[in-house]
Amino acid sequence: MPDDASVTRVSLEAAAREDSVDLLHTLVASLWEGSPDVAMIDRIRFETAVIEVMANIVEHAYAIDGEGVTGRRFDVSLLADPTSLVATFADDGRPCEIDLSTVSMPGYDAESGRGLALASAAVDDLAYHRDGVINHWSITCRRQP
Repeated sequence: MPDDASVTRVSLEAAAREDSVDLLHTLVASLWEGSPDVAMIDRIRFETAVIEVMANIVEHAYAIDGEGVTGRRFDVSLLADPTSLVATFADDGRPCEIDLSTVSMPGYDAESGRGLALASAAVDDLAYHRDGVINHWSITCRRQP
């Protein structure tokens, strides 16, 4: 296990709204500030997955007949260590009704459905489970040597 000096952790808890994606961009930027040695390819892979999962949470977990639900929250923790980048999300939105093992890119003319496919393709592991009334997402991206 790496020592704490080689690990950067950042986290955020906030309301799940469209502008939450902007807050997440800021959080990811602070992760890179604390871990300047992360290669650009790893940054791109990880950030793509993190933003796509967050967008999925905001769009789907809180949508009811096209209207957002007020009072719903999420938290996210990001970690960078010498070998990997890890994100964990928890939210109290609706359950995810998707089997991640079957996620694939839709046809070129599809207007949606690319987010989780992009996230899954970008990183080494994307997982989801529901525990009671909480959705849990995890992303792992092994860093390039």
